[in-house]
Parts: sequence; C-alpha cells; structure tokens
Amino acid sequence: MSADHRQSEIRAESASGGRVPGKSPLPKRSGRMRKALMICLVVLLAGSAGLAWDIHRFLHVPPQQPGETRLVEIVPGMSLIRISQLLESEDLVSSGMRFRLYAQALGRGASVQAGEFALHTGWTPDRVLDVLTSGRVYLHRLQIPEGLTWWQTGRVVEASGLASFESFAKAVHDPDLLRRFNIPQENAEGFLFPETYYLPRPRNNDARPIVEMMLNMFWRVADEQLWPEDRPSVETVRETVILASLVEKETGLAEERERITGVFANRLRIGMRLQCDPTTIYGLGPDFSGPLLRRHLDDPANPYNTYMHAGLPPGPIASPGLASLRAVLHPEEHNLFYFVSSGDGSHTFSRTLEEHNRAVRQFRRTQGR
Repeated sequence: MSADHRQSEIRAESASGGRVPGKSPLPKRSGRMRKALMICLVVLLAGSAGLAWDIHRFLHVPPQQPGETRLVEIVPGMSLIRISQLLESEDLVSSGMRFRLYAQALGRGASVQAGEFALHTGWTPDRVLDVLTSGRVYLHRLQIPEGLTWWQTGRVVEASGLASFESFAKAVHDPDLLRRFNIPQENAEGFLFPETYYLPRPRNNDARPIVEMMLNMFWRVADEQLWPEDRPSVETVRETVILASLVEKETGLAEERERITGVFANRLRIGMRLQCDPTTIYGLGPDFSGPLLRRHLDDPANPYNTYMHAGLPPGPIASPGLASLRAVLHPEEHNLFYFVSSGDGSHTFSRTLEEHNRAVRQFRRTQGR
C-alpha cells in the first residue's frame, strides 16, 4: 500500500469519528437510560391506577356489608379531624383522613352538625356526610304512661338513659319553669302529660328539655281538645287536673271514668269527704310501699288524706291522660255516692252506705276465696 493511500484512510477514519461502518451510532449507556425511564413511567402509571382504585373503593364500597347501625355523638366544638377519626374507629368510613379531605373538597367540612346521629356501617361516605350535615339527629322514644306521679315519671326518664332523676326533680320544682307554664303550685305534678315522645338526647344528662316538652304538650292538648274556644282560669284548670288525677288512679276502665267522676262530683256538691285511698297514699310520699293501714286513714297530719279532710286534695296526685280530663268535664249524672272494687278491675257502685257495705263484704269474700 502506498503512503498516499494510507494517509487517505487515516483522514477518512478521523472524519467519521473513528466509528466502524455498519455499527449502531448509540452507546450502551443510552440504552440503559431509556429502559430506566420506561420502568419509571410504568411504575408511575401503576401507582396512579392504584391510587385511583383506592379512591374509587373509598367512595363507593361501604366499610361493612350488610353493616349495622351505630349511634355516634358529635359534641359541640369537635374538629373535623376528630370527627373523621371517630367515624373510622366506628367502622363508618374506611379512612378518616380521606373522609376529611372529601368533606373539605366539597366545601362541607364546616357544615357537620352537633348531636347524636344514627349512622350505618353499610353506607358510603357521601351518605354519612349528608346525614351529619343535615342536622337530622337521632330521636329517642320515651313512653310516659298515664297516672304516674312526678317521681315515677322521673324514674322512667332515668331508666331511658336520657337524663338523671336529680335533674328531673330539679326541673319539676323550678319556680321559673312553673311560672312560665302557668302552674300555680310548688311542682309540676299533674301537668307532665303522658304521651309517647320522640326527642334528641339532651345535653349533659339534663332533664329540663324533657320536662319542658311534657308541659308544652299538656297545654297544647288542653287548648286543642278540652278548651278549644276559650281557656278557663288557671285555678279552674288546676282543679280539673286534680280531680282528673283522682279518676285516673281509681280506674283503668274507660267506661267507668265518667261514672266515677259523677260520684266525686256528688260528694263535693253535698260536702261529703271523697275518702279516696290514692290521695292518702300520695301524701305518704315516694318511699311508701304499703299496705295502707287504718292509722294512715285516721292521720289528719297528711294534707292529702281525704278521709280526714273535705274537698279536693291540695294538688294533683298524678298526671292524668286525656280521657280522664275529658271525663271531669263531662261527668255522668246519677245519684251514686259509693264505689268499691269488684275484684276484676271494675267497680260496684252504690247509692247508699248500706248498699256499699254489702258490696264491700262481697268483695272481701271474693278476695278470701
């Protein structure tokens, strides 16, 4: 090979950068970079898909199926973080953090209401949030039967778990509350209207809202059912409640209420003592458990002893229902002055003491058998 030809090859190799014709122009390191970028892209896409699936599952898959109801109390001032943690701990949402972010994203984080709510572990987050922001708190059922004294009513309230007996006793004796509801006596006896109530749980175990609800119900029923045109004086209302409470305690039979009212009305008209056992028992107080003895009936120190004191007792002896209140306004007109139990829930009524004594002997014979 001539020197001129060798120099030509050297110049050609220099001009091509020293590459061998027919080989790839990319170095091995560039191939590895492309592979790494592809791996990163795949991981990123997989992570995004996983996150999207987690969000979809949080929004559309309930924590439990079929699930169960849980009562949850949101106290005033509770933060959204604390609320979300509470919901997660009760299995009402699968993620407290995601629920908080979800509520904030919708602009409803500050709209959660305080109160007790009935939520379900089979609900999705949107339904849980709807209930919490709607203010539809859970309503407890409280059934108050006819003919209970105020302390018996207080025990029913306490047994319901809604309020304490002590707060109930305080409320029924509160002078401001009594004045507000036009009750001219030292407690709300007789005006705690028997009804089935549905109410939210009172705060701090306080029975005052429950007492207010019962007193409101009394006046509402009285104005609608007893005196729709013109409410009488407060004292007339009170006397009606007193007499109705006696009727309520003396019989549970609907067909006897007007007749028993007629007996009491006849006695009051001629100044005859009512001689009503339930009034005497009431005057013996909450701790009395019986039996009623002759010495109780002969005790003039008991102001509710209608064997010793003429006229109506000083106040109601229970809260009567609507039927007994109506009976007092429409007593049966007759010439009966006595009644005694027949032993089957009904009573035997008499015009004279002689007839009454025979009925009493018959009752005692029945009881003896």
